[in-house]
Amino acid sequence: MDAAKSETQSTEVIRESRLRSVLKALSWRVLATLTTIAIAYFIVGDVKTALKIGAVEVVAKMLIYYLHERAWAKVPLGTVRCWVGAEKS
Repeated sequence: MDAAKSETQSTEVIRESRLRSVLKALSWRVLATLTTIAIAYFIVGDVKTALKIGAVEVVAKMLIYYLHERAWAKVPLGTVRCWVGAEKS
């Protein structure tokens, strides 16, 4: 079978699950929150205050990121869509 022909007949549909979006949000928030804590410590010079700032930031931004990710999952711009089971002529 020709590789090019096989490639054009693919009807695989790829979507991100909600769980994947949550896991991406968590891993990103760990990195971003550690950065925020480091910046806050650099500015205020107090570990306790830096940790408080990081705690507030992590909750707020995880929620915002999740909502942003789910909204973008509904936007077709930049995605390739095909009908599953559709035959090409």
